[in-house]
Amino acid sequence: MSRSLAQAAPGLLASVATLTEMAQAIAGGADIVDLKDPARGALGAWRTADLAAAVVRWRALPPGAPPLSATVGDQPLEPGALAAAAARVAATGVPLVKIGFALGPETGAEALAACLAALAPLARAHRLVGVLFADLRPDLALVPRFAQAGFAGIMLDTADKTAGSLRRHLDDRALAGFLSAARAHGLMSGLAGSLTRADAAPLAALGPHYLGFRGALCATGRTGALDPARLAAVRAALRRAAAA
Repeated sequence: MSRSLAQAAPGLLASVATLTEMAQAIAGGADIVDLKDPARGALGAWRTADLAAAVVRWRALPPGAPPLSATVGDQPLEPGALAAAAARVAATGVPLVKIGFALGPETGAEALAACLAALAPLARAHRLVGVLFADLRPDLALVPRFAQAGFAGIMLDTADKTAGSLRRHLDDRALAGFLSAARAHGLMSGLAGSLTRADAAPLAALGPHYLGFRGALCATGRTGALDPARLAAVRAALRRAAAA
């Protein structure tokens, strides 16, 4: 379901908005196909019926097909809302459930503890991936809490897609520290947030398990249609980074 925690090269997480894009991403060599509706926010969720249809198609694929992940929508940092949204997505059979945590300087350990307690039962039966938002300035020292709650992975992304990319908000030293903490606690790790093809090499050098892309895969921005040629170019950039 995921790459080895000891891997050297990051995989490509490609966010897709439709079933057609899902097929294109699989054909284009994505390592995780991320079901996300960019028109509905940073972690905009697919409708339940569409998620279920995606899972049916994915299960009919030959062995070795990349896993699916799906976002639960932009939810408040409230235990009941997060747990309900995550349970809805998990019930469709999506292998990886991505949950955003709107943590900032004034919403830290106590708020996270309540949310993780509500999600821990779900984490025992499903593979959950926590998402922190770099532009909200979360306390990255809280990463171990996700492992303690039974999460499978942790990612950094950005909440405001108009406020610049991930590397505008956190420098490479901070990103490396985040990834080191994830590795130390056995968490699959990923970096995303308005990444471009040029980000592939410097971010790959930091050692994430996955790099996530959406806007860079589209000719007209993140809410436009996926462009297979752009996906191929990002895939090639990751391969070059792995070979360097």
